[in-house]
Amino acid sequence: MVDRAGASKSWPIRVCRSAFGLILTLGAVACAERSQAGDFSGDVIRIGIINDQAGPLSDLAGPGSVVAAKMAVEDFQKATPGLKVNIVVADHQNKPDIGAQIVRKWFDVDGIDMVADVGNSAVALAIQSIARDKNRIVIYSAVGTTEIGGRQCSPTGLMWLHDNYNLVAGSVRRLVSQGYNSWFFIASDYAFGRNMVEVSQRVLAASGAKSLGAVFHPLGNADYSSFLLQAQASKAKVIAFANAGEQLVTSMKQWNEFGMNTGPQKAVAELMFLTDVHAMGPETAKGLTTVTAWYWALNEATRAFAQRFYKLHNAMPTAPQAAVYSAVLQYLRAAAAAGTDETNAVLEKMRSMPVDDFYAPGARLRADNKLVHDFYLVEVKKPADVKAPWDYYSVVETIPAEEAYLPLSQSECPLLKTSQN
Repeated sequence: MVDRAGASKSWPIRVCRSAFGLILTLGAVACAERSQAGDFSGDVIRIGIINDQAGPLSDLAGPGSVVAAKMAVEDFQKATPGLKVNIVVADHQNKPDIGAQIVRKWFDVDGIDMVADVGNSAVALAIQSIARDKNRIVIYSAVGTTEIGGRQCSPTGLMWLHDNYNLVAGSVRRLVSQGYNSWFFIASDYAFGRNMVEVSQRVLAASGAKSLGAVFHPLGNADYSSFLLQAQASKAKVIAFANAGEQLVTSMKQWNEFGMNTGPQKAVAELMFLTDVHAMGPETAKGLTTVTAWYWALNEATRAFAQRFYKLHNAMPTAPQAAVYSAVLQYLRAAAAAGTDETNAVLEKMRSMPVDDFYAPGARLRADNKLVHDFYLVEVKKPADVKAPWDYYSVVETIPAEEAYLPLSQSECPLLKTSQN
């Protein structure tokens, strides 16, 4: 039994340790016989889930992403019972060098066919070129930097959840139209935070608004007093938090402790997950707005998945965890349709097959390898309006896919130039 991976007692699991993580093999899957075994290397499909398993970003993805991946394998097995699938799990500790070392070994030694999740922009940038050079697929969720789908885009790197443009474009324009035309940023000092501020400032400038500055804090920072005071002194109408996980939770709690929640400045969470709101509590988080690709209570299909997930993980799924489920399931369906785990054949199927699940029904990959789907502008409910556990969001509006993504005409992705030649 592997508690850190959110294992269910109803799923027998074989566990073996390596220097780079845990290899988790679903017992029912591992013992399956299948036809056409020779079409899959080693007679098995191997999927690696790499993310922050115990640090400041672990709640939003972490062990919950492993649960989601195993659910996808289980659901795939119902339709394709003869295909053997192994899941390998590793913790990159939010360190690009560790993430790169793990993924390189996975590809060179362990025969991993596809890597999913990642959940840290700096780590994603470190492994993107490795996957490209090894011609292996990486499907990113909770990776914000626009570089992955922009200047650093790759034929084998797929963006399944969001990037920073998706997260800020709609909300920035909406707030600017309401008169919130001056902004100050408190951001994480690594690839994600710096990219989010850069993207936000571009959208502000295009909208006729202005940025009054930004301060950057270390990953895992605990004291935000100096950053908050600088934000307050800026006199900006909006204080935008470009951080996530424990960092957002702590900074928002201190925002309230300093009484800034009752002042004239509006707080905006440019990236916020359901687990962040749960950790803050609705009293602290009430009124915060953010943009999300998915929410567990959108419809009956999302609720059904969420209830299954909750029984296994004791928390409702975040958008990244739902995206991991969708990405793993779509990859497996594509491999089955291709009859092989050979990268180019699987990618061809993934690009031709629309998504058919609760996460993004009908969504397709476009030429820059971004899965195109709707987004939602949501607001945290007041405590009195929260009628059920984890029922924290009100959907303010749907941002249609055609408005949520940077137009391909403005993209710096080299794949687009290749496809035009």
